[in-house]
Amino acid sequence: MKDSNYIKIFTGNLINAQIITAALEKINISPVVKEQSESGLLTPVFGGSRDYQEIFVHKDEIEKASEILEGIKKELQL
Repeated sequence: MKDSNYIKIFTGNLINAQIITAALEKINISPVVKEQSESGLLTPVFGGSRDYQEIFVHKDEIEKASEILEGIKKELQL
């Protein structure tokens, strides 16, 4: 997402990504979730995991999203 209006706020496993996505959606932020396997790489060959997720939010929503993310990190001890 180079040269876009979206900023990556999280990289990690599927479960944590789902928790973060749900929390963001509760405050009316629609995150963009990118799964590693969608990159076109063959996961087993490159040692990746289908559980690897990236979450992006619009730059106008970064402040609210960061607050939510910090709270979740403390709760999950990430």
